[in-house]
Amino acid sequence: MHETVDTPVMVVDDELHLRISAGQTLELAGYAPAPFASAEAALHALESDFPGVIVSDIRMPGMDGMALLREVRRRDPDLPVILITGHGDISTAVEAMREGAWDFLEKPFAAERLVEVVRRGVEKRRLSLENRRLRAELEAQQAAPGPRLVGRTPAIQRLAAMVQRISQVEADVLLFGETGAGKDLVARAIHERSARAGHPFVAINCGAVPESTIESELFGHEKGAFTGAVERRIGKFEHANGGTVFLDEIESMPLSLQVKLLRVLQERSVERLGANVPVPLDIRVIAATKVDLKAAAEAGAFREDLYYRLDVVTLPIPSLRERREDIPLLFQHFAVVAANRSGLEAPSLDASGISALLAHDWPGNVRELRNLAERYVLLGAAFDYRLDALLAGAESEAGELPLPQQVELFEKSLLDQALTRHHGRVSEVSERLGLPRKTLYDKLRKYGLRAEDYRHSAAP
Repeated sequence: MHETVDTPVMVVDDELHLRISAGQTLELAGYAPAPFASAEAALHALESDFPGVIVSDIRMPGMDGMALLREVRRRDPDLPVILITGHGDISTAVEAMREGAWDFLEKPFAAERLVEVVRRGVEKRRLSLENRRLRAELEAQQAAPGPRLVGRTPAIQRLAAMVQRISQVEADVLLFGETGAGKDLVARAIHERSARAGHPFVAINCGAVPESTIESELFGHEKGAFTGAVERRIGKFEHANGGTVFLDEIESMPLSLQVKLLRVLQERSVERLGANVPVPLDIRVIAATKVDLKAAAEAGAFREDLYYRLDVVTLPIPSLRERREDIPLLFQHFAVVAANRSGLEAPSLDASGISALLAHDWPGNVRELRNLAERYVLLGAAFDYRLDALLAGAESEAGELPLPQQVELFEKSLLDQALTRHHGRVSEVSERLGLPRKTLYDKLRKYGLRAEDYRHSAAP
């Protein structure tokens, strides 16, 4: 259950005794009641992104509860308003629900009923504000130059720093990492942060282009160069002039073509098939591989001279297993992206969800995690699927991790989530997790977490 301490609840009623009794009930339940004798006074005090809910009587002099509901809905459609109706006034309750009330209470109501309705409303409000924050962050990210490398682990922070540095120079780059680790994202990040950002980014999957046509695809051809060449074709390299060529799965490139690629990289020019005049190229080349190219070169499966030509700067891309603590953060990021695209609400992670994510081995890396987040957004709410159910059947080796390591990963992830949600406010995190402040500070030191890092910026 999520914390209720200090969550404000506006109690709007012209009758003093109801404001007092409802306020006492809510205070005993851990909320912070804010009484108002009129709807006008409540609206005057209502701030944007109000973190609680409003409980209001319908029958009041001046602005009544229905008018208050409509004005609150106009200002913030996601703010839950709970209306109090008279005994037997079913038609009014139905109208209130049609107008968008979160729920209604019929007089006389039990204290337990008030607390339960408020609890559900507060939880709904928390989710709405969290999704609003994540969507705003996503929009800011999309406005920033280049794709964002999401994560707080040292491995991803080092990678982000190297991407930023490399993007400012003109060296060719070799990316090395497992399938699905995000090599294409890193390549785009380098391009978009460089001076070439306004020019083409041309991605070529060397393993997906048929060997019979790959030379024409890369270098182009003149009309009549071969049977079926009915017109001139501009190749991928020439099309990328001024920009970046991304050669994914370069280990799949045929050996016969590797020598021609080496010449292109050395001379920075390309000759179309059937032509004799070289076309100058102003390009940066980023190659990506999931195998050890040096070992492949030594085994004769890859040209050694091409390997050394590509190996100007090599960036290792960490697998998801090497940065497990980023998994919940990445999942939420992908869930927000999927929710924005589909018009659905992004689900929040609970303790069981975090545990399920950390227990999986992620053989498909970030790509597998992104697919899971999209599947969860589309199916989770509609069919009540849980993350552990969606992950069931996928082989996992994480269970073979020593138990203390699994516990530490889980604990650190929960601390990170709480610090993010409460923007580094230690007192709130202490309340949320039920930890004495000294114990909390000891754990933060243990995991290298600093509350101040969460105070001045939203979570990625």
